[in-house]
Amino acid sequence: MSMGGAGGKGVKSDINVTPLVDVCLVLLIIFMVITPMLQRGKAVNLPQAKHIFEPKAGGDPILLSVTKDKKLYVDKTEVRREALADALKAEMQRMPGAPVVLKGDKDVDYKTVREVVLEISKCNVQRMSLAANAIKEKK
Repeated sequence: MSMGGAGGKGVKSDINVTPLVDVCLVLLIIFMVITPMLQRGKAVNLPQAKHIFEPKAGGDPILLSVTKDKKLYVDKTEVRREALADALKAEMQRMPGAPVVLKGDKDVDYKTVREVVLEISKCNVQRMSLAANAIKEKK
């Protein structure tokens, strides 16, 4: 019994899909594990807005989050309100020219967000924006 010699049926030209499926499954698992880690900053419930401006350039922003229990975070590091200006200036030196994005939880009162914006303005920030979720229009 020979294994495909000269007198056999010729070259087998079927495509073996098993390695392709294996690679796709591994990539799927990798993306499922990594995707939750891509969110930067502290997780907050953002308010809804009709008109959202998406910045086109500027690189990675400096994320400043205000949670519903009024705690402040620069990226994922908790900061006391008295130390906010120093932490923000240190982050601005680390990332010069980066815009500041303020993520305020929708349950935080306006006064708290206003006080944080005033602290940010003391740091001579060139570009600052407030984060919000777009309202999905019904069709």
